[in-house]
Amino acid sequence: MRKAKYISILGGLGFLIIQAAKATEIDQNASVSSIVTSDTTGKTDSGITDDNDPKIFSNLLHSAYSGDGVTGAKLNPMGVSFVQNYITKNKKGFLAMKDWAKPYFDMMDDVLTQHGVPKEMKYLAVIESGLKYNAKSWSGACGPWAFMPAAAVQYGLKINRGKDERLDYFKSTHAAARMLTDLYVKYGDWLLVLAAYNGGPGNVDKAIRRSGGSRDFWTLQYHLPNESMNHVKKFIGTHYIFEGEGGVTTVTKKEAKDLLVVSPSLNDEEMNNSTAYNISGRFNSGVIMKYIGLDKSTFDKFNPAFDHKIALEGKYLLRLPTPKMNIFVIKRYEILDESMKVLLETADAGTK
Repeated sequence: MRKAKYISILGGLGFLIIQAAKATEIDQNASVSSIVTSDTTGKTDSGITDDNDPKIFSNLLHSAYSGDGVTGAKLNPMGVSFVQNYITKNKKGFLAMKDWAKPYFDMMDDVLTQHGVPKEMKYLAVIESGLKYNAKSWSGACGPWAFMPAAAVQYGLKINRGKDERLDYFKSTHAAARMLTDLYVKYGDWLLVLAAYNGGPGNVDKAIRRSGGSRDFWTLQYHLPNESMNHVKKFIGTHYIFEGEGGVTTVTKKEAKDLLVVSPSLNDEEMNNSTAYNISGRFNSGVIMKYIGLDKSTFDKFNPAFDHKIALEGKYLLRLPTPKMNIFVIKRYEILDESMKVLLETADAGTK
């Protein structure tokens, strides 16, 4: 099954590279013009200055600079100036979006989680379309996730005279999740995924080569098209507005590893009263929690980023309170069977 999946992934990536090569590798998914954002393209970003700004703005910038939020994520100094200007211009409109966008965000959270994609990637739809189902760019990208026609069909969306599933929030989110997963398998770095989603894998691969093989966004960014470079920073700014801090999708792969080191760990009592167990296969956290009777906050504390890692790597060192682990071990085959059914139902729902 995994071999077939990777063949499919490689085929999808090959298709995207071909699409990106067309039109001189210009934007595979160009962002729509309805979102007004700042485009700071200078190579030197200054430090944070928050004089005369509201408290919420100061708090956002302080979190970005110090990394004192829950996640511990810091904003790279090279992105500070852009993000500062971006937050200034967009925070009012985006914060007003929180209420009316909640049903869409809730749906996207569920779909992205089912695919093992961090739910914060939903903010990509915010900068692509402002969450407008009928948003359309000059290049022909359409829908909340700004799919180009060829990429939409590649990821299972139907387009004909009477129907354009790019406009369907639910189906296009499934398609976007599949595309984001493929790009993450290729790059293993969410900032590079964002750049590739906007400008195509071909442009990211070229930037890697021109930077001497670096896969650090902040090093290779100036070898990307300006729009793709700024697209990544817009996402970071949007994440800070909605979440109040950065996270795993706003840092490089190396920085993400550092986050895992500084993130809150289990205390001695929790470690002593829990058991670790190596698992492999597409287990689903919701199914596990249902069978063992454990709430989500506790499960996530013992097993951070479970669905994301199990989806991409197919294995995980599961840790649970010992009584719960005993239940899991006894019922693990039933849990895996139901998890696979959930996965297949999810895939079918996204293509119907």
